[in-house]
Amino acid sequence: MELCPRHAVYVGSFDPLTLGHEDIIRRGALLFDKLTVGIGINPDKNPLFTPEERLALCREVLAPFENVEVSYFEGLAVDYVKSCGAQVMLRGVRTLTDIESEFTMSLANRTLAPEIETVFLMSSDQYTHISSSLIKQIAQMARQNSADKLKEFVPAAVIPKLIEKFPK
Repeated sequence: MELCPRHAVYVGSFDPLTLGHEDIIRRGALLFDKLTVGIGINPDKNPLFTPEERLALCREVLAPFENVEVSYFEGLAVDYVKSCGAQVMLRGVRTLTDIESEFTMSLANRTLAPEIETVFLMSSDQYTHISSSLIKQIAQMARQNSADKLKEFVPAAVIPKLIEKFPK
């Protein structure tokens, strides 16, 4: 199969989708003709949201982006990228720690699939502190006004579903 250099795939757990993820997706959608968001399913992890819930939330939030599609996958990210017919893996980086781990991962991916290029986008400054684990902690501990606190971290459609996961 010939891989398309104008098609990128952005993989992650998206548990939950954050404003930082949405920012990388928005910017990636401007750079590439097609962007596939791949929700990775890791059987060794215990995610907050099921694969189906993450898929539904991502599709709802990302619906305005006409050249973005969303699906989920199991296995190696580079295999998923190839199965999509894409030649580019898009990655977002927030911190120096991210850069170090992403560099290591990109070297491994280059060994596994030398035909796949990795493109990095630096996180916008207002999102560098956002992580899924931080959001889960805020949702769990912010018993009052959780919605007001969470609107700075996740898209509006994610907030009620996130609050449901942590009953008062």
